[in-house]
Amino acid sequence: MNIVPATDQVQGPAIHVQGLEKSYKRLKVLRGVDFDVARGSVFALLGSNGAGKTTVVKILSTLLKADAGTARVNGFDVATQAAGVRECISLTGQFAAVDEILSGRENLVLVARLRHLKDPGRIADDLLRRFSLTEAGTRRVTTYSGGMGRRLDIAMSLIGTPPVVFLDEPTAGLDPEARVEVWQAVKELAEGGTTVLLTTQYLEEAEQLADRIAILHQGRIIVDGTLAELRQLLPPATVEYVEKQPSLEDVFFAVVGNAGEGAQTESTRR
Repeated sequence: MNIVPATDQVQGPAIHVQGLEKSYKRLKVLRGVDFDVARGSVFALLGSNGAGKTTVVKILSTLLKADAGTARVNGFDVATQAAGVRECISLTGQFAAVDEILSGRENLVLVARLRHLKDPGRIADDLLRRFSLTEAGTRRVTTYSGGMGRRLDIAMSLIGTPPVVFLDEPTAGLDPEARVEVWQAVKELAEGGTTVLLTTQYLEEAEQLADRIAILHQGRIIVDGTLAELRQLLPPATVEYVEKQPSLEDVFFAVVGNAGEGAQTESTRR
C-alpha cells in the first residue's frame, strides 16, 4: 500500500470524527461521537473523569479500534491507514514519558536519533530554547519541576514536526504555576500552526487555550462551539455592581511572587 506523505494531506479538517462508538463488554463508553478540528487550531475535548476522552484519543492515535463510526486524521483513515496516521501525529499522555536518568537534552537527542533525523543536537537545542529549558538542558530530569517535566515531554513529542498533536490531560496533577507553564507551551504550538487536540477536565484550561470546545458527557458530544457560542446558550447576564474579590489563583500568584521578590531583595542585601 502506498502511503501519501503527511504534507500532501492538506484538504479538509485536520481531524474528522463521525459516529464513533466504543464499548468495553457491557459498558458503552462512546455512543456516537461527532466533531471536526480545523487545521492549526486548538480543540478542547472537555469532560469529567470517565467521560470517554482518553478513549477518543486512543482511537484517533490508532492505539484502539472503534466498534463503529469513522475517523480521519490529516486525511488518513485511522482504521485502514494507521501507518499514515502515525507518521503525522504525536501523543503526549497524562504522565511524562521521559527518562529521568538522562538530562533534558539527552532525552531530546535520543528521540531525534530514534527517528533517524539529521543533526539531533541542533534539534535538541532548538527545542530547549523554544520551551525555555536551555539552562536546565544539561541537568538530569529528576531535578526538574512538574511543569518543566511536562514541557520537556511536549517538546519531545514535537521532534519530527508532526502537524497534529494530541495532549491527553497534559496538566493533570500539576500545581498552578506548572499548569500556567504548560498552557504557554500549548499556546506557542498553536501560534506555530500545529493542530492540537487537548483533553481536559479543567474548565479554565479549555477557556484559556481552545479555539473551539466540545463537551463530552456520557459518551456523546452534547455541545460543540467557540467559547462565545457556548456562552450564548445561557440567559443574558444580569449587570450588577459588586466589589470584585480576588480569586484564590490571584492570591496564590501574588503571594508566591512577593515571596520570591523578598528572597531576592534579602539576597541582594547580603
